[in-house]
Amino acid sequence: MSYLHQFLFGIYPYIALAVFLFGSLARFEREQYTWKSDSSQLLHRGNLRVANILFHLGIIGLFFGHLVGLLTPVAVWDAIGVSHGFKQIFAMAAGGIFGTTCLIGLLMLLHRRLTDPRIAAVTKTGDKVLLLWILTTLALGLSTILVSAQHTDGHMMVLLMTWAQHIITFRGDAAEYISAAPFLFKAHLFMGLSLFVIFPFTRLVHVWSGFASVGYLSRAWQLVRSR
Repeated sequence: MSYLHQFLFGIYPYIALAVFLFGSLARFEREQYTWKSDSSQLLHRGNLRVANILFHLGIIGLFFGHLVGLLTPVAVWDAIGVSHGFKQIFAMAAGGIFGTTCLIGLLMLLHRRLTDPRIAAVTKTGDKVLLLWILTTLALGLSTILVSAQHTDGHMMVLLMTWAQHIITFRGDAAEYISAAPFLFKAHLFMGLSLFVIFPFTRLVHVWSGFASVGYLSRAWQLVRSR
């Protein structure tokens, strides 16, 4: 196992999480007026509603799918009688559905943002980097499904779960478990971890507000202007 591999998958995850947490806190303390999603709805609506729903539905499903799938101990799945192979096939199916949904929504949002003159004029470089980063991460994730389909015994799934669980329990041997993982998996992991690094410096910080608001999902529409 090379030093680079040990750094990227044994040390870098902690750097990413530290930047994610402390960076978000620093931005909230110092730049609260920038803590927003920078909605462009008033500039041009178009297919914004459909694109937003598809993107958010897909990315939320992917987030919680990864969270539950990677951090639930293998012993729990074994105890309830879920085989490793079945879990992998289910993860591939669910990831494919939510990933494709997210991809369609993201492409629609990208097309709208880059082709509409009014929206393109107010689009920051950081917005473009963020959307393209998510797009690349998503494309890599969907590509891993094709690799996983060639080996449905669940072995790689178990190794990825063990890696994630060893990371969050601060064990120094985490990187060893994915040393033999295919390049696509490693690239997807790196891009996904790096999303946590850029998170505090982009519009993604509005996600914190969504989780912090108890009545966020049931709140009334904000009246910006009359019809």
